[in-house]
Amino acid sequence: MKLVLATQNQHKIEEITQILKHPELELLSLADFSLAPDIKEDGNSFKENAYLKAHQVAQLTGEIAMADDSGLVVDALDGAPGIYSARYAGENATDMDNNQLLLKQMAEISVNKRQAHFYCVIAIVKPDGESFFAEGKCEGLIATSPKGEHGFGYDPLFIIPQYDKTFAELGPTIKNQISHRSKALSGAREIILSLLSYSQPVLM
Repeated sequence: MKLVLATQNQHKIEEITQILKHPELELLSLADFSLAPDIKEDGNSFKENAYLKAHQVAQLTGEIAMADDSGLVVDALDGAPGIYSARYAGENATDMDNNQLLLKQMAEISVNKRQAHFYCVIAIVKPDGESFFAEGKCEGLIATSPKGEHGFGYDPLFIIPQYDKTFAELGPTIKNQISHRSKALSGAREIILSLLSYSQPVLM
């Protein structure tokens, strides 16, 4: 079965591929197609955005598509940056731009009020429009300065309390066991396995 990952983010592709490996599953990305769609994600929630991306790619490719929408939700900032996490500092913002803005916004927030969580929704959409969803959440704290060399996005600022380290310090092995995306992917994997089972011919 072919599954198109509706992203061009190489970090996400690598992370997803590690978790969804299956001998009967051929993972593709937008880079495997000649098209470079301008995917709209103008929904009002993570779920809406994930669906919009997966639906558009399923329609364009004629294959089952999977998309995630995820972001950082900071309690002290009333849930910001939320669905705007990737463009918190502007449409063309880099990870560093977003991290610097977050640190600026959190500058006056005391250590005991820096709670936050990463949230992820995954949508799997078939070309006929049938859709499935999985979600995951990871609780943490916002650091006062970036730490670590691994990961991407807000990973250098997101502290996992039980390890007292940021995602960027922990590295991919541990992150892929506890992250919001890994939890959502675990649910998505169950959906994909059921689709694989359904797509297999019945032997007479």
